[in-house]
Amino acid sequence: MNVFGIGLPEMAVIGAVALLVFGPKRLPELGRTLGKTLKGFQSASKEFEREINKAMAEPELPEAGLPEPGEVNDVKAIPSTASVDSASADSASPDIKASNPEL
Repeated sequence: MNVFGIGLPEMAVIGAVALLVFGPKRLPELGRTLGKTLKGFQSASKEFEREINKAMAEPELPEAGLPEPGEVNDVKAIPSTASVDSASADSASPDIKASNPEL
């Protein structure tokens, strides 16, 4: 039997020291308290593991409403079309300036 790296002989020594320190009347109460504490730690550990597994089972980022990689490339193409539009506007500006001398 090996619990937390402590074998049976070590547990017997710990039990004997606890019996001497706390006495036979308080030792059962101490054991109950220790058992409840360990049970609380165990349930908290299971709850933490359950939450981690739940988070891992959630959908991946693209399924959560984020843009697809192709959509991002479409957005990156917008500046190149804007530069083409500005070039055509520059070529049209002499015609506009000729028709409107105030510019």
